[in-house]
Amino acid sequence: RIFVLGIGFFTLCFLMTSLGGQFSAKRLGDSPFTIRTEVMGALESRGVLRRMSDMLEMLMKRMDILARLENSTDFHRGDEARFPLDRFQPAAGLMERIQAIAQNVSDIAIKVDQILRNSLLNGKLTEGRRDQCEVPRDPKYPDCAGKVEWMRARWTSDPCYAFFGVDGTECSFLVYLSEVEWFCPPLPWRNRTVAVPSPPPPPRAQAAFRRDLARLLELIGTGKESLSFMKKRIRHLAQQWLRAARRLEQKLAGRQRDQKHILIHIGFLTEESGDVFSPRVLKGGPLGEMVQWADILAALFVLGHSLRVTVSLKELQSHLGVPPGRGNCPLTSPLPFDLIYTDYHGLQQMKQHMGLSFKKYRCRVRVIDTFGTEPAYNHEEYATLRGYRTNWGYWNLQPAQFMTMFPHTPDNSFMGFVSEELNQTERQLIKANKVSSMAVVYGKEASIWKGKEKFLAILNKYMEIHGTVYYETQRPPEVPAFVKNHGLLPQHEFQQLLRKAKLFIGFGFPYEGPAPLEAIANGCVFLQARFNPPHSSLNHEFFRGKPTSREASLVSSQHPYAEDFIGKPHVWTVDYNNSEEFEAAIKTIMRTQVDPYLPYEYTCEGMLERIHAYIQHQDFCTTSSLPPSPKTKSPAMQSPPSPLALAPNATHLVWSPSAGRAPRAWPPVASLQVWVSEPQHTCTETCRRHGLVCEPTFFGFLNKEEVFLQLSIACDSTEYEMNHLYPAVAENVRECYLQKEPLLFSCAGSNTKYRRLCPCRDFRQGQVALCRDCL
Repeated sequence: RIFVLGIGFFTLCFLMTSLGGQFSAKRLGDSPFTIRTEVMGALESRGVLRRMSDMLEMLMKRMDILARLENSTDFHRGDEARFPLDRFQPAAGLMERIQAIAQNVSDIAIKVDQILRNSLLNGKLTEGRRDQCEVPRDPKYPDCAGKVEWMRARWTSDPCYAFFGVDGTECSFLVYLSEVEWFCPPLPWRNRTVAVPSPPPPPRAQAAFRRDLARLLELIGTGKESLSFMKKRIRHLAQQWLRAARRLEQKLAGRQRDQKHILIHIGFLTEESGDVFSPRVLKGGPLGEMVQWADILAALFVLGHSLRVTVSLKELQSHLGVPPGRGNCPLTSPLPFDLIYTDYHGLQQMKQHMGLSFKKYRCRVRVIDTFGTEPAYNHEEYATLRGYRTNWGYWNLQPAQFMTMFPHTPDNSFMGFVSEELNQTERQLIKANKVSSMAVVYGKEASIWKGKEKFLAILNKYMEIHGTVYYETQRPPEVPAFVKNHGLLPQHEFQQLLRKAKLFIGFGFPYEGPAPLEAIANGCVFLQARFNPPHSSLNHEFFRGKPTSREASLVSSQHPYAEDFIGKPHVWTVDYNNSEEFEAAIKTIMRTQVDPYLPYEYTCEGMLERIHAYIQHQDFCTTSSLPPSPKTKSPAMQSPPSPLALAPNATHLVWSPSAGRAPRAWPPVASLQVWVSEPQHTCTETCRRHGLVCEPTFFGFLNKEEVFLQLSIACDSTEYEMNHLYPAVAENVRECYLQKEPLLFSCAGSNTKYRRLCPCRDFRQGQVALCRDCL
């Protein structure tokens, strides 16, 4: 009996829950495409109500029979009955409740039936309207018809369309294409709330320099050797970062800085990209990229910005708000980040999963790009037509959105990294303990040593040679027996080795890593090979396929930055094929006294200064204040007078003091100088010859016919074309050329036919990325 009562009670609960689920699961207004679903759901709900009423009535009849049977049994038992008569009171009370519920359910069923009759009538009218949707012919939306046709054929190709309510009907296509995407005009029958003026956004939180890096270490996470390496580096340099932050804070003198919400997605560490780096961290693999990423994380955090760090595709999708599916639909909500720092792998992942939102938000992306991306490789159409297309280029970003490890080309932004700074006591200690006959070879992989026996034999005549080549059980055969190989060393032990050594010698590879700067900062002389001819994508396999020709910064040695920006006595670049020159260099280096040296731009303060300036001033999402490109100007438009004027010595142009109010530009236009290159010279070379830096931001000011006249250049004709060498003049035929596509303005590139117009600027001492007034 109790069992039957329990079954009845739980049946009642189950039926009520099912009924509630029917209504909650199909609530009107959940989706713009649920009209048909609502009608069917309502019919099902009416059936549930009827079945529930019938089952309750049946339950009451069975309980009534059970009660009569129980009374009869107890009467025959008489005095033998063991239970009091009032034990039937709860059952009677339960039956009364069930009767009341059944009556309520019956009333509800009648009301629902009335509602559903009205819903069916309205549903038929709306269904007819939905079936009668026609593709609008609006000249403001020329792609609408084509997009609807595409949706008809492929709307099932990605679940994200169903997520946004597409159900295969014509109206659902149009609603999606007008409200989720923007290819069709809004539908007049759609319920749209009247636009209410939104309140002004609250004031942005201000960035404050941080004094503790513990929270950053938590943000980076665990689970990969690469992450462990980065966290160890941040801990090791923590005090230097904090001291640098205090110095920069004093330099900025309380200047207001908006706090940015920044996503850092390290794409090359994701499993989807292969993550070949993490397993090799402890086996002599390349660490340069992880060194740079660790320093970027530390700099952004110390500057006081709000960070999110991801090294997995799943986390990236979650942070971006990617809808379920294969990445063809836009994000479900506005992008919550002001900036995204990623790499080429991350850029590809974002494009695959953000749909149309990638084009909308790509101006917020900053791409950490070790070797750089030149404009000719970045412009998709131009790269395809002119043979510059590679596996890594053609993104149509602003070239300054690519951020390099070294200042290869001014077309890109120089991000850099940091090397450890020494205090005065450490510098004196290093000088006292230097061993003038000790050399350390640059190269942790045994393959780098292969074929270098001749150089090593000459070096062994004068110096004790040390190596740090990784091996597991047996000594690598490529390393000669006279070399003292320490195996792969932890970073602090490697630093101690450099502090004793006199010479740090490179054998031509790896290119442009951080180790030579660390060696020079620890008082070593860096000896490297000169490449003749210079290496480039045209003649060397390593650079082939990379989106740079390296014409702007020739790879004339293993480490061009060390050769060009540091030089002797700290850096010696010689012809290794000339044994006499090589041997003479070793003898001279052993006699030369050098102090530890670190360029300011590779100190913690220098990197903080640079990133602060980029975040404050670089904005690729708003319309530029520079002059419009020729292709956007009406033929009837009169060009305003040139704001440039001849310098007093009449060799170049400068910003005219009488030009009136200077446009709001960064770098400031007062730093601009316009020089004309020699044939076969890049603008990078031309500016450097005058002690300046090429500044591609300024190309818009000199991409005008009158500039040729101001420089006394005769032009029989002037043409607008897409070419990364323009503006330029072909003097032998007196033809002048202006740039048609602003994305192709480039400091790189040269040709024997052209003399180029080059925008140059000054720069801060030790900080080539910033002009004197750029901070």
